[in-house]
This record gives sequence, structure tokens and C-alpha cells, in this order.
Amino acid sequence: MRVVARASLLLLTLASAIAPGSAQTDAPAPFPSRAVRIVVPFPPGGPADIIARVVAQRMGERWRQPVVVENRPGANTAIGAQAVAKAPPDGHTLLAAMDTTLVMNPLLTGNLPYQVKDFAPITLLTRNMSLLVVRSDGPATARELIAQAKAKPGKLNMGAGTITSRLGALAFIRAAGIDVVLIPYKGSAEIVQGLLSGSVDFAFDSTASSLPQIQGGRFRALAKYSRRPFPALPDLLSLAEATGLPELDGSATWIGLLAPAATPSAIIDAIQREVADAYAERATMEKLERAGMFAVKSTPAEFQAFIEVETERWSKVIKDNPQIRLD
Repeated sequence: MRVVARASLLLLTLASAIAPGSAQTDAPAPFPSRAVRIVVPFPPGGPADIIARVVAQRMGERWRQPVVVENRPGANTAIGAQAVAKAPPDGHTLLAAMDTTLVMNPLLTGNLPYQVKDFAPITLLTRNMSLLVVRSDGPATARELIAQAKAKPGKLNMGAGTITSRLGALAFIRAAGIDVVLIPYKGSAEIVQGLLSGSVDFAFDSTASSLPQIQGGRFRALAKYSRRPFPALPDLLSLAEATGLPELDGSATWIGLLAPAATPSAIIDAIQREVADAYAERATMEKLERAGMFAVKSTPAEFQAFIEVETERWSKVIKDNPQIRLD
């Protein structure tokens, strides 16, 4: 009996010594445990950069950890996307991606250094329409711009940034029957500089980067590439209405937040809740509205389904219009 009692006491002693260590090993690490990085695959100043900084500020305040925005433009967003795809799946490296990264690149570009399955969707962030813009001394209407282009075939330069914008620009060129030179840019910030410097005569650009120039009197908006209301410019016609070309009925581009694949679902959900909570605050919404952006939130599952629907939609557009491929 003494032997059994001593053995039992020894087992209890060992169990009490081992249990705390085992609990610490099995317990999930706190998140975030260090600085969080949001990679934006565009230069500073564009819509993805703007929304990333709004979200980063809010997250940093709530988490009491630095949340920094890192701009890594190039290769139609592939450079920044690759960096996140290869990052540890612990939630500390995120990607603010547009449809270019998740839909257009896979459909139009071969040998990408990443795949869509390399990412775990967190939430949609915004929907953004494109504007047809000129400098303040340019044509007063979209029809005048088309007439000017027809009078000077091959002489006008047109700027566009993301692949989605370029596809919209090519559709406009084709429907209007004009001959202009399409100048591709890495992002909206470069388009603004191209217009201001005179490198391009007109452009399709996001509301986020064009609106301050319009409100400052440097640019004129001729049309919006969407029928969606735009409160900042309530009288602005859609491109289809402004040109009389009904086929030019574009849709908004979008931006979403993603993490590397295999990031734990608990971390994905925690980040998604932070965005949803931020969007519930009027101060956050006012920042986005001033930038001409339309806030959208979703669950990870809803975002995943949205990407699949967008891929199917644009796949059909590209199949029906092989001339707009950008390989």
C-alpha cells in the first residue's frame, strides 16, 4: 500500500509539473504579437493605398501594435502579391488586392509567380468606379473628346492603370471608333502625374485619386464608367449616357483584404471583425467618402464566392473579345 501511495504521489507531482508547460505549448500565440504589414501592390496615392492606410490606422489603434502599409508596385501587382503569398501564414502580412491581382492576372497573364489559391480571403473593402477625366483646359464633354480624337487620329494619348481600367479603355476606344494611343501606367498616382504633365490627354482613373484634382479645378470629369450614383459628383453622367453608346455600361472595380493561405481561421475572422467594426464608425466612413470610395464589407466566405463570380464574368468578356487580351 505504501508503494502504491508513493507511486500515485509521484505521478501527481509529475502531472502538475508537466501540465502547465503542455498548456503553454498547445495554446495559440496571441495575435498580433508584433507589427502587421499590409502590402499594397501599387504606388502610393491610389485607391488601394488609401483604403489600406485607413484600415491600418484603425487596426493599429485597436491592437496597440504598429500596422504599416508597404507599397510594392510592379508587374501588374504580381510583385506585391508574390511577397504576401510566400509570407508566413500567421496574419502579420496581409495583401490589399484589386481585381487585377485575383481575376485579371490569372485570366490574362501566363507564368504568374502566385496563384489565387495562395491567399485566404478576409473581406471585401471597397467598390470603386472609374472616371473619364481630362485636364481643366480639355474638352467639355465626352462627345467633344470623341470628336477631337476623330479629327486627330493617332495623336491623342490615353492613360489607364489597372488591367480592368485598360480593358474599359479599350472598350471605349472600340465603341467610339477612335484611334488613340493607350499609355499603360502602374497605378492611379502615375496617371494623375501623366495628366498634369501633359503626357496623356485624357484617362480612365479611379474616383479616389481623381476627385481631389477635380475638386481642385485641375481636372474635369466627363463621365463615370458606371451607372451607380456618385454623391460627390451628383450630376455626372454615366459613360453610356455621356457618349450615346449603350454598350459602355461598365462596372466598378474592387479592393479586398487577404492573408497567405493556411492562415488560421481564428485570425482571419479576427481581422474581418476589425474591418466590420471600423466600418460601423462614422469617422471611418467619412474618410472613405471624402476619397470618393464606396465601402463594402463581407465575410471571408462571401468574399471567396465574389471572387469566383467575378472570374466567371470576366472570363466570358475576355472569351467574347479576344482582341482585348493584354498578354
